Amino acid sequence: MRIGFVGLGKMGLRMVSRLVTKHEVLVFDIDSEKIHEAVAKGAKGCVSIRDLALRLPKPRIIWIMIPAGEAVESVLNELDPIFEAGDIVIDGGNSHYRDSVRRANKLTKKGVYFIDVGTSGGLEGAERGASFTIGGSRSAFESILPVLEELSSPGAYLYCGGSGSGHYVKMVHNGIEYAMLQSLGEGFEMLADGPYELDLKAVSKVWNNGCVIRSWMLELAGRAFGKDPELTGIRGNIGGGETGRWMLETAMANEIPTPVIALSLLMRYRSRQVDSFSGKVVAAIRKEFGGHEVVVE
Repeated sequence: MRIGFVGLGKMGLRMVSRLVTKHEVLVFDIDSEKIHEAVAKGAKGCVSIRDLALRLPKPRIIWIMIPAGEAVESVLNELDPIFEAGDIVIDGGNSHYRDSVRRANKLTKKGVYFIDVGTSGGLEGAERGASFTIGGSRSAFESILPVLEELSSPGAYLYCGGSGSGHYVKMVHNGIEYAMLQSLGEGFEMLADGPYELDLKAVSKVWNNGCVIRSWMLELAGRAFGKDPELTGIRGNIGGGETGRWMLETAMANEIPTPVIALSLLMRYRSRQVDSFSGKVVAAIRKEFGGHEVVVE
């Protein structure tokens, strides 16, 4: 197959490296150095999104792997005058599922298929085989199966249903991920600050060997402790949070209780504060009513 690929970031470039082994891949990125890297791996570079689209055979297949929001809108706007009936555009990023529904409805009027793909597996997944949840037209999904089979781990893709369903499933996946990460963080803090001198890498390894909570995340935790046992080289400032917020907004709109995931998102926000005014208020009130000590800056 011949496929266009827009976005050569940490995930995109690795995915292109897998695709070029079986397919002809035309690539574009706003960073020309990334295009050179992809060309060195066997892809064909393009000077613009328009150039990429015009060089593809019809019906075109274009995979977009860029940040959600305005970036996706910008690419779709550039492609809009070029799109023709039968073309397929795939959004493999973390777009909001409602945006994916809106985009699909708009493109359907032109006979263009919009496929939303939730991509999971991190950098190693991009290199060795990721996991995908797919929403949109079933016939369009079936036409891109050779691409999905090349990019995924064996059996690690699922057609979820209509437009938005792939990104909806990925949104929920990310909310679960937040809660799992937070629980691991809290558990290892209990071990690190407990009454025993423990090798956290060794704990990670034994927990991941037949234990109920064994997981890839535990494997990654062990890897991190192996590099820096006390994690002294990093701050506990946790980035991200957008997809988790979308999940909570959706859960509240549908009156679905997700308290653990909600708290994990709030703790992610808290991690970005060196100190918090709310904490100061609580400490001050405790001092006022009970004479409790406060830490003076």
